[in-house]
Amino acid sequence: MTDFTIASFNVKNLIGAEKEYYQFQTYSPEEYAWKKDWLADQLLTLDADIVGFQEIFEEDALRDVIEETSRRAHALNDASIPDKSKRYHRKAIFRKLAVTPYDDASLAFAPNAADTGEAGRRRPGVAILSRLGFDGRPEVLQDLDKPLHIPFKTLRGMEGDKDAGHYTLRRLSRPILKARIPVDGQSVTVFNCHLKSKLGEHIRPEGADFAPEENLTDYDPVGRALGSLRSALRRMAEAWVLRREIVAELKAGHPVMVLGDFNDGEHAVSTEIITGETPFKNYAWMLRHDAKEYSDRYSEEESKQITKDIEAVRLHSAEKLFVRKSLRDMVYTSAFGGVYESIDQIFMSRHFQPDNPDREGEMGYFSVFNDHLTDGSHPEAPYNKLASDHGQIMAHVRMRGAKNKS
Repeated sequence: MTDFTIASFNVKNLIGAEKEYYQFQTYSPEEYAWKKDWLADQLLTLDADIVGFQEIFEEDALRDVIEETSRRAHALNDASIPDKSKRYHRKAIFRKLAVTPYDDASLAFAPNAADTGEAGRRRPGVAILSRLGFDGRPEVLQDLDKPLHIPFKTLRGMEGDKDAGHYTLRRLSRPILKARIPVDGQSVTVFNCHLKSKLGEHIRPEGADFAPEENLTDYDPVGRALGSLRSALRRMAEAWVLRREIVAELKAGHPVMVLGDFNDGEHAVSTEIITGETPFKNYAWMLRHDAKEYSDRYSEEESKQITKDIEAVRLHSAEKLFVRKSLRDMVYTSAFGGVYESIDQIFMSRHFQPDNPDREGEMGYFSVFNDHLTDGSHPEAPYNKLASDHGQIMAHVRMRGAKNKS
């Protein structure tokens, strides 16, 4: 059996010192040193085998953090782990205290296709760090080979008007990084994503310095609501693109894990698009799609097959598996305006579902690191601006091994 841990870590705008990432926003050398110190300490505490990072502007800055983490891991081990000359060095407690450096880990970075390097107009990417290496070359998805056209259905009573409009997506706001990671003699496909935020998309008229809706001294509630609509449409379309990739991997027989910043809660439409439908309790109660009369229902056999087909491509929240296991509901990864919610998730395919007799592995524990979060009212809030504004989450997984799957 093989145990491993997988984590999601939104680092909040990681870039080197004195580089303007958003307009008028930079880190002084001292601020960058503080941020690197905090990130390295948090990564050391996670001690995860696989980490999906979001909001990475530069690979060099991330490597800087990883190298600092490894340096601290060596120092900690030297101080707390006895060498073989000590008669008590075999005690189990020291195995628990040891921290594994990232000296030999593999890193895949997906820069944002929209990032030109122009100061003040930078765009973040994502990355995956793996102590287990990669099976093949990680893939990046952002610019779509074929634009996604989403047509809208003509409403009843308006059938004469065939043009109900459509939404077109040509590029994701941030890349999706896909990596196959070798675990226990097989590959687990890991997707790391950062979907479009809830920040409104407002259109700047040609020749104007800014979009009218951005002028809060002339507050436009209707225009700002339209900006939120645009963001939601983009986020849900990005979720569908991710869902398409997930289903392709599942149909190819690969176990799948999806992690990242989804910028929506677990019951949001975008999240449900990614995870798939929840099967109806009994499809034999339901009218058939081609029903001609009241009694045209799905058969018991068809009901079982429909449920099986839906379950085969569903994803399950590591957080909810943990809550069910522990009877706790104290998990959150975001705090804003007094609202504490989970917008960062780790989703797993049926290959890790505890109720599946043919599962490849199972989550034993789920960790969340959110003590640093504040919605702005905490006395330490001014100093936390350099820390992440997200909690970090980690799933502890045990693979069953081929001989244990019978």
